[in-house]
Amino acid sequence: MAAADIRFKLNTGAEIPALGLGTWKSEPGEVTRAVSHAIKCGYRHIDTALVYGNESEVGQGIKEAIDSGIVKREDLFVTTKLWCSFHARVEEGLDESLKNLGLDYVDLYLMHWPVAMNPKGNHNIFPKLADGSRDMDHNHSYIDTYKSMEKLVGTGKTRAIGVSNFSVEYLEKLLPQVSIVPAVNQIENHPSLPQQEIVDFCNQKGIHITAYSPLGSTGSPLFSAEPIVAVAQKRGVTPATVLLSWHIARGSSVLAKSVTPARIEANRNDLIKLDAEDVATIKKYSDDLAARKSFTRYVFPPFGTDMGFPDKK
Repeated sequence: MAAADIRFKLNTGAEIPALGLGTWKSEPGEVTRAVSHAIKCGYRHIDTALVYGNESEVGQGIKEAIDSGIVKREDLFVTTKLWCSFHARVEEGLDESLKNLGLDYVDLYLMHWPVAMNPKGNHNIFPKLADGSRDMDHNHSYIDTYKSMEKLVGTGKTRAIGVSNFSVEYLEKLLPQVSIVPAVNQIENHPSLPQQEIVDFCNQKGIHITAYSPLGSTGSPLFSAEPIVAVAQKRGVTPATVLLSWHIARGSSVLAKSVTPARIEANRNDLIKLDAEDVATIKKYSDDLAARKSFTRYVFPPFGTDMGFPDKK
């Protein structure tokens, strides 16, 4: 089986395609074409979120692919996410996403971050305080949010639920108090932020990892990191291909974000199966970063201190 066609089984019994199209920060007006093209060239996993502001375009791209006969709805794995200002109105958040997407259900609904924002603030998505900081709702527990999400599974509006940006600490507090183990934890993940502790914990608990920002940042130093370049040269591929393939070798699904047709195709068609030596080379690179305490986090939201992120490192 080609690397791009690998699927991983979730704790629900469903399968998630190893490669997904990420749509975060994709520019308005480009998303529909990107989604439609991705499906046409073989992608079956599409990831979006209410806060991205592009669910309608994602839905239109899916509709174009279905209407043209490329796929049936059941062939696709569609993920969207509950935004922080909807923690106290979970079903409303999902209903809004389904309306935007033009779908009857999603395959996976994730809690985007384990922190709540004021649902009655001065903005539906980004409520702010007078000083410009995010208007957080510190009285609403993410555990209560997840319990509300559990009720969605029986409605048929989502096939599975999960979490995103959860650390071991957050999961350790959550799991004893809920009845449905999250199917997925979607996290920032790349060799300069391998998050091995949370990856190992999720593997032990049967929670699948999906990696976002797999290349680090735009123009990532990872592209020129000596071990990544060495593996790329050995295998005759680009560093980007090595970085995407690394996640699949770890047993994680990975989101490749692009709106450029040629890049969308390359991200899928150039994927390779890394061998044990390749994986060991990249692991040594991550281990060396750990020894120097120089991991780098590229996704640092304005409310990061509420998550326990001390800084961007």
